[in-house]
Amino acid sequence: MKKIVRSPGSATIVNAIATGYGSAFGINLDIIAKGKLISSKIKCSTDVNTDTNLMELSAKEVINYYGVKTGVDIDIESKLPQCSGLSSSSALSNSVVSLIANLISEEFGLKSLTDEEIINLAIDASLKANVTINGAYDDATASYFGGITVTNNLKREIILREKIEEYNILIYMPNTVSLTVDSNVEKMKLLSPLVDVAFDLASKKEYFKALTLNGLIYSTSLGFDSKIALDALENGALASGLSGTGSAFVAISDNQYKDDIFDVWSSYPGKVLETQVDNIGTKLTSK
Repeated sequence: MKKIVRSPGSATIVNAIATGYGSAFGINLDIIAKGKLISSKIKCSTDVNTDTNLMELSAKEVINYYGVKTGVDIDIESKLPQCSGLSSSSALSNSVVSLIANLISEEFGLKSLTDEEIINLAIDASLKANVTINGAYDDATASYFGGITVTNNLKREIILREKIEEYNILIYMPNTVSLTVDSNVEKMKLLSPLVDVAFDLASKKEYFKALTLNGLIYSTSLGFDSKIALDALENGALASGLSGTGSAFVAISDNQYKDDIFDVWSSYPGKVLETQVDNIGTKLTSK
């Protein structure tokens, strides 16, 4: 018996590293996890050049939670850029945990995991794999549920969750990807009073203002060129800013200005991706 789970990435509205409070929204670039139970061992393969450690840890979290003796064979296909601030780790752990939980509950006749249990196991795996600083509860929930989530990452609580209109999303990917930001955490926390302002905007559902302000704040802290976001805004973007800790920038646009933003971002070295918001989240699928 094989199952398939699809999990989208997400883009940042408010980065939670500085304050522990964050917000994100789902984007229609996803990870597909295919798998089946086998007699023993955890076998992992992926079509992207990435370490399979997070896949293995995610599978182990579920197997240990259920307390069953089984192995799994998992294959990952990804349309989501890695190490770019678009929640690839959250999408990966969500997809694998959801996949293995569905396989085990059906095969062994056990209770299905709740949404909260799946998200928490996925976050636990990400923390053990050292791919997140604070658990990224905002990213994980936006990836899992789709739409927008506003969260208290310290308590793993959702403050607000809702669907987002079907806007166009443009993503600028520079030629270089971001590396670890551990050494920048204290610098980011210096700007926490300003991040609080962005989070207050998100809590009031002023998401565009929050995204743009947050992007400018973290661009300054992390040394990215804020002109990238300003160019998008000047060419009609409803909001634009750095996603996560980079290196991707996102812009939200209606149809009228999408091509203008694409053109101005295409003048920078790198590539521009076009997608849409995602309101579906992590789901079992047939393909």
